[in-house]
Amino acid sequence: MMGLWRPLQVAWWRHMHPAGDNAAMSTALDIQHLPEQHTFAAVVDGHRCVADYRLDGGVMRMTHTFVHPALEGRGIAAQLVQAAFAWARAQGLKVDPVCSYVRVYLRRHPEWHDLQA
Repeated sequence: MMGLWRPLQVAWWRHMHPAGDNAAMSTALDIQHLPEQHTFAAVVDGHRCVADYRLDGGVMRMTHTFVHPALEGRGIAAQLVQAAFAWARAQGLKVDPVCSYVRVYLRRHPEWHDLQA
């Protein structure tokens, strides 16, 4: 049954929001940058969500994002990535989107293309 749930959930979302703006479902998060852990994190409904990175000279390698399955479709990963990108830009860093989610996000958002390493 779980395999059927996700496609139906995505299909419902796309029907209700044809523009595909997942951020419309979420509110602003309290995102914490934890540089000693190389992560941007937020706790949502008791679940820790993260966007992890490694610094390599002047490049921020975005290595991993995680949002609990119960929270998917609320724009949480997008907000974490946006916070990481904003920090990278402020620090004068380029971004290497190692994580597949970050790679797709960057491709879909031209306002961040100047950060691509």
